[in-house]
Amino acid sequence: MSDIKSKEWFERAKCHIPGGVNSPVRAFGSVGRTPRFIASAKGSKIKDVDGNEMIDYVCSWGPAILGHAHPRVIAAVQQACEEGLTYGAPTSKEVLIAELIAKLMPSMEVSRLVNSGTEAVMSAIRTARGYTKRDKIIKFKGCYHGHSDGLLVKAGSAALTTSIPDSAGVPKDYTKHTLIALYNDKISVEKLFQANPKEIAAVIVEPVAANMGVVLPEQGFLEFLREITKQYGALLIFDEVITGFRLGIGGAQAYYNITPDLTTLGKIVGGGMPIGAYGGKREIMQMVSPLGSVYQAGTLSGNPIATAAGLETLRILKEDPMIYERLEEKTKILTKTVQKAAGNRVWINQIGSLFSVFFTKQPVKDYESAISSDTNCYTDYFGYLLEHGIYIAPSQFEAVFVSDAHTKEDIDTTCKVIESYFGDI
Repeated sequence: MSDIKSKEWFERAKCHIPGGVNSPVRAFGSVGRTPRFIASAKGSKIKDVDGNEMIDYVCSWGPAILGHAHPRVIAAVQQACEEGLTYGAPTSKEVLIAELIAKLMPSMEVSRLVNSGTEAVMSAIRTARGYTKRDKIIKFKGCYHGHSDGLLVKAGSAALTTSIPDSAGVPKDYTKHTLIALYNDKISVEKLFQANPKEIAAVIVEPVAANMGVVLPEQGFLEFLREITKQYGALLIFDEVITGFRLGIGGAQAYYNITPDLTTLGKIVGGGMPIGAYGGKREIMQMVSPLGSVYQAGTLSGNPIATAAGLETLRILKEDPMIYERLEEKTKILTKTVQKAAGNRVWINQIGSLFSVFFTKQPVKDYESAISSDTNCYTDYFGYLLEHGIYIAPSQFEAVFVSDAHTKEDIDTTCKVIESYFGDI
């Protein structure tokens, strides 16, 4: 597959964009290649500037659960564009999507729209601190909650890929109230609460970790977090930027039957447009300005184009409950193919339409076991799939996303390429 034009665009990009990309996760440095510059996308396929068409399992890192350019979503966006791009004033779409979110995720009784998952998490933590009148938060090593200063501590996602768990430019004072626990390790959480019994405002967690690769919560772990936060008067925040509407119409909290105090959303809730949301119990959200003393604002929050895309996407998901069965069926075909072809050379974690292939023989259940994966093997695997028209994340520590647009032919083609790869090695 030729990448001449992508290389040309990348060279131009490096002159005016740091590293040639507008998000580190798009860089192909960790897999030793040049990022493909995408020209268009439709359904399950993306096409780059060199004209290469690829089956896409990145799906814009999750939002494209229906596939790219779904006709109903595109029509909703086109109509919204004709009515104006932004007003800086309330719209009916903001109310409609807030009502729909509350119906689909009852824990989000009241929500505030923002412009990204990072902004949603930052605002949720500020709200938790304002509500509890406490400063400290607990996060988990390897979990990624956006790039706000206080959370870039032992982060996952691109920070893990580049071996920079902390970021330059973040003063130590910004992170001194961030306590680090180990995912799936109850004792590490208990020790932090015992040492800081009246200082912890919240525990924030990806209910299914998906930024050190996909790592599932062990049985009882999320229930434990719910219990211990109640015991110590702290809030439980579910970061469902990835899992929200991905694991099911009610997100991970419905999947595991756990009710958090606050939830953060992004990706799917915008249907492919930039959006985020945070919300929870009315009593807590009344702390947010203009009702309360926790200030948060945004000129483009509740943008009518983004809300149009998000509303239509959520409506489609709500109308077709079988979509999640179809997604899981396709995903299991892929994971079973990898397992059969690779044998004990890999460990696979899968839930719903998310999965990761780790090049390690040991079970992957936390940060330490995730980073035991042989990234050189992943680089080789990634390159083979890319050269054969299969587009997956350019990082061992990201998820594979399956969409409703992936056809039987797409899945069969992908399986043949995977079988060929492991057969060759």
